[in-house]
Amino acid sequence: MAQTATSLKLPGDLKERLDLLAKESGASSHAYMLSALQAHAERAELAQEFLQEAIAADGAMLKSGMGYVAQDVHAYLTERAKGNKAKRPRAKSWRK
Repeated sequence: MAQTATSLKLPGDLKERLDLLAKESGASSHAYMLSALQAHAERAELAQEFLQEAIAADGAMLKSGMGYVAQDVHAYLTERAKGNKAKRPRAKSWRK
């Protein structure tokens, strides 16, 4: 991937904070900021992907008329988080 030079004007207090964090991490300020930008971009992309999956799931639920009772899902996840086996909830029709 080609590299592109860019200039970024930072407020003085932010630059000082970033310089301190970079120094404490053992990285150069440039490397630290590059890493931070990369991490932020990845989080933003994951959030967009999550949103698109949620929109698709909502559409599928509306089309099928099937969904999960929130209490059943919460109970299942609680048991799984405790390390216990739990029976997966079944989808139910929510249309009357």
